[in-house]
Amino acid sequence: MGAKYITKIGKISEIPEQERKRLEEVLKHFSFRANDYYLSLINWNDPDDPIRKIIIPDIRELQDWGELDASNEAANYVAPGCQHKYPRTVVILVNEVCGGYCRFCFRKRIFHEDNDEFSRDISGALDYVRENPQISNVLLTGGDPLVLSSRKIGKIIGAIRKIEHVKIIRIGTKIPAFNPVKIIEDRHLRDIISQYSTTKRRIYFMVQFNHPRELTDEAAQAVDILLKAGAQVANQTPILRGINDDPEVLAELMSKLSHIGIPPYYFFQCRPTAGNRIFAVPVVEAYIKLEKAKRTVSGLAKRAKYVMSHATGKIEIVGLTDKRIYLKYHRARDPRDESRFMAFARDDSAYWLDDLRKIGHPVKDHTILRQHRAEL
Repeated sequence: MGAKYITKIGKISEIPEQERKRLEEVLKHFSFRANDYYLSLINWNDPDDPIRKIIIPDIRELQDWGELDASNEAANYVAPGCQHKYPRTVVILVNEVCGGYCRFCFRKRIFHEDNDEFSRDISGALDYVRENPQISNVLLTGGDPLVLSSRKIGKIIGAIRKIEHVKIIRIGTKIPAFNPVKIIEDRHLRDIISQYSTTKRRIYFMVQFNHPRELTDEAAQAVDILLKAGAQVANQTPILRGINDDPEVLAELMSKLSHIGIPPYYFFQCRPTAGNRIFAVPVVEAYIKLEKAKRTVSGLAKRAKYVMSHATGKIEIVGLTDKRIYLKYHRARDPRDESRFMAFARDDSAYWLDDLRKIGHPVKDHTILRQHRAEL
């Protein structure tokens, strides 16, 4: 249904043969998957084309940088394919395939043949959710759940809807960008959403548009179908070097998303995952560019938070002065860190919380707000 998938780099004739041979070395380490629809968005005459950078391997992915599990998700597993990091939210990996493999993916490790984090049998995950009544929010991800058949998706959602204390089901997907025709053609999916996204228990689609050129007419139509079926849709994207690390591009992305009914939800700091060095933007630079973009868009378009998904929690970057950078735990793995406010010495070369910590410990919490007000 929808686009035709391509898993061999040699099948893409627009890439010169010599380059294809060089890229085979990258594919020994990181998987490749694309489709004819998404590849058609690439301007092959532009070596800096952002869509190309999202989906086509780059020899620089072999640079020695980062870890495969940069946020230590391995520490969060409570059942096969089931992560529980925050009290009210559980993450279930329902498959190990995406509509395309983003070159900057933070979970690229699960596409390795020897990875055992994903489980086709999610009964253990469902049992865990049933046994923990504080869980009100289940995020289905992977991989991409919308790669599954509608029958399978309906079976999973139906089982979760029988658990009374689960009020929100979220589905993490890039199919509206990668293969929107699949949604357009799949009437059964619309029926499933209409059945299970109810007035008091909604289904949310957490979509990923990284660049405004992904917001095609087909993508807008697919999103409209999800909305009319009763779902809520929100967007999240990392800030990526050479793709969207430009205030004008970010502003255009935020504006176009708001025009078609998608609130920007999160802008993520690119995780220090193996292979991601070429996409990473230092925290201070990304913050400044995002703030510049926000100045030019409406309030509806700029509601997104800029965060990093650290092993210790989801940390929002909330402020910057000449001397300091200010962060706050938006979500925390350790309850003692919940809503904790932190101030670090400003380091324009820092990519991650760990880099900031190397400069020195944050000021004590009771002095932070007073210093923050004085410096602003």
